[in-house]
Amino acid sequence: MSLFTGIRRRLKILFDRTGSKRFKNGLLQAIPFWTASLITGLAAVAYSKLFSLAEKGTQFIFQRNSYLFFIITPVCFVIAWWLVRRFSTYARGSGIPQVMAAIELSSAHDDEKIKPLLSLKVLLVKVCSSIVMVFGGGAIGREGPTIQIAGSVFYKINQWLPAWWPKISRKNMIMTGAAAGLAAAFNTPLGGIVFAVEELTKTHMNYFKTALFSAVIIAGLTAQGFLGPYLYFGYPDVSNLSRFMFLPVIIIAIVTGFTGSILSKLMLIILRWKKTFTSQYKHIIYLIISALILCCLAIFVNPATFGSGKDFIAHILFTNQKYTSWDVSLLRMIGPMLSFTSGAAGGIFAPSLSAGAGLGSLMAGWFQLTATDTNLLVLSGMVGFLTGVTRTPFTSAILVLEMTDRHNVIFFLILAGMIAGMAAFIIDKHSLYDHLRGEYVRSLTSGAEKPGESVIQTPAYSAT
Repeated sequence: MSLFTGIRRRLKILFDRTGSKRFKNGLLQAIPFWTASLITGLAAVAYSKLFSLAEKGTQFIFQRNSYLFFIITPVCFVIAWWLVRRFSTYARGSGIPQVMAAIELSSAHDDEKIKPLLSLKVLLVKVCSSIVMVFGGGAIGREGPTIQIAGSVFYKINQWLPAWWPKISRKNMIMTGAAAGLAAAFNTPLGGIVFAVEELTKTHMNYFKTALFSAVIIAGLTAQGFLGPYLYFGYPDVSNLSRFMFLPVIIIAIVTGFTGSILSKLMLIILRWKKTFTSQYKHIIYLIISALILCCLAIFVNPATFGSGKDFIAHILFTNQKYTSWDVSLLRMIGPMLSFTSGAAGGIFAPSLSAGAGLGSLMAGWFQLTATDTNLLVLSGMVGFLTGVTRTPFTSAILVLEMTDRHNVIFFLILAGMIAGMAAFIIDKHSLYDHLRGEYVRSLTSGAEKPGESVIQTPAYSAT
């Protein structure tokens, strides 16, 4: 009996010294990720509803009196730009380059350089500026901003941890937040994970895979709890495909990879040109001219110029009007170019998908493809164009796969992403996000007060 008691006592001591302590530390390290993930899911839902409400408001006014946008759009462009300029210059644009810069700067353990990129103020300005922008007809998306919002939430939770709490890598927190944000925005958990691996992380997955997976699951389930288990684009029909569809897929991948990279190049050239502006009045003039051009295109050519392009994609995939004309495809590129270079907040993910969908539909009309073959070419164009902008072929393929639940075409989508990535490389070795990330890092490390004071140069490395 004494021997049994002694063994039990020794086992208890061993557990107290090892298992219990490990369990406690593991639980304490997991709680911040779970808490931030829950908040991210709620924030993504609220932002999604506001964004959708703004787009519906735009459509409502446009149907009643479209000419009102000759006033509304310039005013909204200027207000959205002013909010960023006045309160948080690093809230402009997509948000993904800011998160990439924060991850790079987190290695230096310098909170003062990360705060301008990820904070509650950035979060609020991001939401307000992008909502105003989309209400005015801006061709922007909410997915990039959601990623910066999520990164800000995770970063602040990490900052608020008391001194006695087990240390958590700031870098891993930000990367996990970005993945959770994308998963909640698109309802694409695998896409969030692949995005973290392909675009954001340089460290081995073993260091934070549990935190990453759990954060993506919690954020995604929270969003689903309010929005339901929705698919971003529904269930397009891609059955009974032609045997040789891989040839059109390769062609559209080359075209969209080129055009996506060219669009990125044009936007960088415009942003570089805007840096030569010596007064705020020149910026305002640029905003007014851009807004008026956007209005003219939407009112006199095609209303599809306005907005993120989600409805445009749904129209192609789920109606009998499968083919678009060349001018519509061009408009879905001009709109994002004018909106993204405004200096206001707004993402490029959804507009890139719509531009690729337009090109896929255009090419399907040239080849007179069947409805199901057209749907495949549209999905491949979406993957190709997004890859041309972001240089993340696997993230693009997985995102489109999860947004449509069409697993039978996964090999076509991956093929499109890989071919598009190679085509885009010919135009520019680096993605739009890489260039902008480098700008943010340089502006913060060089002591410049605003990112606009630095000059866009070739980044030191590629994130692909």
